Amino acid sequence: MLRNSTNRTRTRRLVSVAAVATATALLIGACSGTGTGAGNQAATKDASITVFNGATGTITKNFNPFSSTALQPTLGVIYEPLYWYNFAKQSDPTPVLATGYSWNAAGTELTIKTRHDVKWNDGQPFTAKDVAFTFNLVAKTPALNPSGLAAVAKATADDTAVLTFKSKSLMQEPAVLANQAIVPEHIWKDIKDPTTNINDNPVGTGPFKLKSFTPQSYVLGKNDQYWEQGKPSIKEVRYISLDSADAASAALVAGKVDWMSAYLPGIDNIIKSGKDLSYLNTPVMTTVIVTCSNAALGCTGPQTDPAVRKAIYLAMNREQLTKLAGGGVAAVGSPTLLLPGRDDNWIADAGTAKLPQAANADEVNKILDAAGWTKGSDGVRAKDGKRLSLTVQTVTGWSDYISINDTLKQQLSAVGIELKPSQVSWNEWNAAQTNGKFQLSLDSVGLGASTNPYFTYDSKLATTNTAPVGKSASAGNQSRFSDPAVDAALTAAAGTTDQAAQKAEYAKIQSVVAEQLPYIPVYVNSMLTEFNTSRATGWPTKDNTYVLPASWKAWDNGIVLKTITPAK
Repeated sequence: MLRNSTNRTRTRRLVSVAAVATATALLIGACSGTGTGAGNQAATKDASITVFNGATGTITKNFNPFSSTALQPTLGVIYEPLYWYNFAKQSDPTPVLATGYSWNAAGTELTIKTRHDVKWNDGQPFTAKDVAFTFNLVAKTPALNPSGLAAVAKATADDTAVLTFKSKSLMQEPAVLANQAIVPEHIWKDIKDPTTNINDNPVGTGPFKLKSFTPQSYVLGKNDQYWEQGKPSIKEVRYISLDSADAASAALVAGKVDWMSAYLPGIDNIIKSGKDLSYLNTPVMTTVIVTCSNAALGCTGPQTDPAVRKAIYLAMNREQLTKLAGGGVAAVGSPTLLLPGRDDNWIADAGTAKLPQAANADEVNKILDAAGWTKGSDGVRAKDGKRLSLTVQTVTGWSDYISINDTLKQQLSAVGIELKPSQVSWNEWNAAQTNGKFQLSLDSVGLGASTNPYFTYDSKLATTNTAPVGKSASAGNQSRFSDPAVDAALTAAAGTTDQAAQKAEYAKIQSVVAEQLPYIPVYVNSMLTEFNTSRATGWPTKDNTYVLPASWKAWDNGIVLKTITPAK
């Protein structure tokens, strides 16, 4: 149901070094009064802002909150969930359309209390009947239900909805509460096919509603009937399409874009050049080398040997990778695939809290020697007549990932591993990884239904979420990893809300993952978000990460837009 937020992060990697030079030149022009400028007083009085969220080319109209291709502000700005999670830090869910919830003792019945005095933007009242209708629509329409939500919902009062599950389903809680847009029954009951309808006149409860639309841009206007008193105070939000990420960065520094998320090399120098520009880095997603790890499910190549995966892990000079590929703004990751700092309470062993930053060639050589990989005359190791040569794929244009591959090629060569970087289109990259037609592939992990590690571990490691090579592993476990101990720990963790008990199960998973390394972590990738403060203030800051501020992030975008206020 959620659009793939990971994929949206990737579009921000397309900004090139050339873009920085162009942007800086435009900034000089803007500051000297030749542009539309960050100091435009008319724009300030109008209380309107412009957002670039990665759209390039023609914009296709689609505001269907169940669609994987819905336009970005559909979730959070027009439609709202019951609760919302802030992934920037460990925190409890924040109420949105709900005010409370509780489970029965068996964990099979979830009772939700809904907010009073909420209206849809067409003036009709919102009630618990809309909540029940939404979840029943999802349950009876398989195409809308990739998460496998199995609940029957009933409104027992205007402010009470009860979801009944077939079995104990406590870990469904975040998906139900915070990852489902609630839709109005009076509109959607008459939609014949909710899987294909583009919902061109969206009726939601969110702070903004559709005002106008063209294939180049669209405008959302303030919802005057919004339930949260005094919000939003911004009058209009304009979403634009640009030809390239280069054009986006140029538009930012010229004062034509107020909010965007893009990887900008040398960002500190760019931001310092404009008094109305600021940025925030909120790294939450770990860059990993996905390995097709499981020979039993059809993976082929040296990477199916755990010793090879361990060697790659230890041969990395991550300090160099962070400097050359991460632009100095990437953060230190953890072999547990969790986030040091935010997730410290979930990391069981201090020894696996952080990734090694320097290469350990001596240990790598011991591991490969013991595993029977011996160096040949060309310096590349081999075993049973097969060279230790691996192909790693990434997407054409992902400049930081291309840099990782180029740097890692040299680092691995020093220990007798030949790495062959490959650049392919996004469609080719995605198909290869999903169907297991790869050896190594650069990707990222980290965003799930909540910050509880279960949602990362279940997606990426559970046997039920993978498939043999040649079949789609779209549920998330594209490494084809399978381990009975990990599966048992996931089952146990899913059956309790006791965090101490969950942590004990996650400790078992972390021990296996740190040794088997089906996903070889590199670092926590930067998540840079840039702001123009001339027209609006109240953006997230380093001291106040009240959201994960990326302009593409579902749900959080609505929180930002109803929080910011017009600049004085």
